[in-house]
Amino acid sequence: MRQDDCYQLGEVIKTHGLNGEVSVLLDVDFPDEYQNLESVFLEQSGKLVPFFIETIQINGNKALIRFEDIESLNDAKNLVKSKIFLPLSSLPELEEGQYYFHELVGCEVFEEKQLIGIAKNVIDLNGNQLLSVEANGKEVLIPLLDEILLQADIKNQKLMVKLPEGLLDMYLEDDSDPQDDSDPQKE
Repeated sequence: MRQDDCYQLGEVIKTHGLNGEVSVLLDVDFPDEYQNLESVFLEQSGKLVPFFIETIQINGNKALIRFEDIESLNDAKNLVKSKIFLPLSSLPELEEGQYYFHELVGCEVFEEKQLIGIAKNVIDLNGNQLLSVEANGKEVLIPLLDEILLQADIKNQKLMVKLPEGLLDMYLEDDSDPQDDSDPQKE
């Protein structure tokens, strides 16, 4: 399984107890939908390795997981900071007009007919999702709100946005300030 064929479910954040359990931070909208997982892929030395789940308890966006053949604190320590993945094929089909955040990456972002840039990433800041767009060699962060992201044509890799006034200028204005003639050292 290649990482390109998967989406990140979360990350092992710490060990739990002495019997090999780990605490996982889930990076998904509906964590409870993963209560019946049987297996996942963990990134180990840059490769995805399948791990089978003995038990899983989900509480909010965290899960307590016990994997098969991980039976001690030392075994569990080797999993800390491992990213957890599931195949893209396991995602449920969405209704027309809906999309997964990972599908936005790589799309061209337009305002009216003007190309702004290419979507590079979706960033979650305390529940506020931002679309990171590379525009003229700079990063522009666009809030992922219905009134801003008007249309997502995933098939054609195009996003239509209506940006708040001044947002783009704030990111793209020239960094070089004109010389300030009010330098006190010149007097």
